[in-house]
Amino acid sequence: MSKVTVTINGKAYEADAGKTILQVARENNVYIPTLCYLDGVNQYGGCRLCMVEVETGGKPMRNLQAACMIKISDGMVIKTNTERVRTARKVNLELLLSAHPKDCLSCARSLDCELQTLAKKFGVIEPRFEGERQTIPLDVSAVMTRDMSKCVNCRRCVSMCNSIQKIGVLNPHNRGFKTVIQPSFGKHIADTDCTNCGQCISVCPVGALRETDAIAPVLKAIDDPNKYVIAQVAPAVRVAIGEPFGMPSGSVATGKMVTALKALNFDEVFDVNFGADLTIMEEGTEFLERAKAALTGGTAVLPMMTSCSPGWIKFIEHRYPELLDNLSSCKSPHMMQGALIKTYYAEKLGKDPKDVYVVSVMPCTAKKFEIIRPEMKENGVRDVDAVLTTRELANMIKQADIDFVNLPDSEFDPPMGISTGAADIFGVTGGVMEAALRTVYELVTGRQLPFDNLHVAPLGTSDQIKIAELTFEGVLPEYGFLEGFTARVAVTSGFDGAAQVMEMVKAGEAFHFIEVMGCPGGCIVGGGQPRGIKAEKWAARKAGIYSIDEGKPLRKSHENEAVMQLYKEFLGEPCGHKSHELLHTHYTARGRYNELLRR
Repeated sequence: MSKVTVTINGKAYEADAGKTILQVARENNVYIPTLCYLDGVNQYGGCRLCMVEVETGGKPMRNLQAACMIKISDGMVIKTNTERVRTARKVNLELLLSAHPKDCLSCARSLDCELQTLAKKFGVIEPRFEGERQTIPLDVSAVMTRDMSKCVNCRRCVSMCNSIQKIGVLNPHNRGFKTVIQPSFGKHIADTDCTNCGQCISVCPVGALRETDAIAPVLKAIDDPNKYVIAQVAPAVRVAIGEPFGMPSGSVATGKMVTALKALNFDEVFDVNFGADLTIMEEGTEFLERAKAALTGGTAVLPMMTSCSPGWIKFIEHRYPELLDNLSSCKSPHMMQGALIKTYYAEKLGKDPKDVYVVSVMPCTAKKFEIIRPEMKENGVRDVDAVLTTRELANMIKQADIDFVNLPDSEFDPPMGISTGAADIFGVTGGVMEAALRTVYELVTGRQLPFDNLHVAPLGTSDQIKIAELTFEGVLPEYGFLEGFTARVAVTSGFDGAAQVMEMVKAGEAFHFIEVMGCPGGCIVGGGQPRGIKAEKWAARKAGIYSIDEGKPLRKSHENEAVMQLYKEFLGEPCGHKSHELLHTHYTARGRYNELLRR
């Protein structure tokens, strides 16, 4: 790409032609404020906070220009911090605030609000303008609370929903002052084909979108002397929970997290990684059963698709209900573990399952919907009672004034605190597939995967759709039907990738096993993780997950002795009667507006 030279605040910079002023400024650590802009997601130019003075061809442009929209040209002169620029930015902020609620002290985003931060930076203490405000009722679902009276019409959520995830639930309606971001026909979010991924929440700069609070009911359960409250934590949380406390992205804070949960008075703290190892035993066995049927002339639905991501489950229920039988019947890891806590472990404790309160700490907002699905109950008792996002757990720790960074490390409680490295990599795209292949290959051949450090290289790339092949040779006698069989697997994340893979399946492309995660990049980028759309942050979280896996002595799910003991004393065998009763489920065909369909 050709290079051009521009001058910003009196200093010359060489940059690629075609880049915007904002991109060049950020590459060179020149501050230009933004509110609506989100790199790689939203380039709208609506907030007008990135206004700068521009000269081209030796002549100043009459009006200030939006730095996020104007491309650089050779010889361009840019001024980012003149009195005119500062005044315009301050007035624009005052105008935004004129129609914004003034409930900052009680807002869920107080001290974590981009609009509030910008107002403080530019000295907007008492806005001079008082504008008319729209009265828009709250839209509250089990997953999300939408307060459109606080919306600044930045369109970030619109771009995330339409351009990145390509679900298209949120869009601007009406014009001018009456513009409101909402589903079509003013429907409640719960009445649409929203997947509950929460990516819109993660990019909202203000308090217009937030996860529906679970802190209050969790604290109520902890304070109830009749409740035995157990926390269980997903793998992706441990590499992100440190961020709200100033720790670098990707810091492995497992031990501090466990200590914090115990300081919050949870009775026990389990690791969802135990449930992930269990999932591999069930899902791997289910795949082998389907493969055997297909290869020996029986009836089998292939490709089999993973079922760990509840956002993906809801996506396929709405968009591809004809492929529901391809889904593994396995519940997700935390739901499996919740079912076992309410049965196997409650019996060990000598407690009524109704008195055992299970709290899952998740990087995912869609889990809040998953736990209220009617399929996720045993004898009328929910498998899991509440879901806290990573952000909510961080808020609880702050509310309790716990000095997270200086906490000592603690261990998860047995027996559901024991896990292998294969379970940790469930947190990244490709991880479930790799974990499954590690176990399936070794069970079938008696040998471990013939790859460097057990990693299936194509599954660890950043490609939107990753495809790999694995041939089974030298198999054990009981698996003779697999001799010479080449399994073709695919992995994707995000619903754009999911739709592409589903269309490939419908077109007849041959796959045997498919992994889909609802959030782009997997659970480390879940809608309940600490906010911030930065590739470096995501890469650091991914590296943290892999470092945990590679540092464990046991890295294959079938090596988890606690899981094997569970089968021996309670479940029987993978995909047996007892495990089907507790650990497997079915899914629901839905229409575009969340109505149930007949299959």
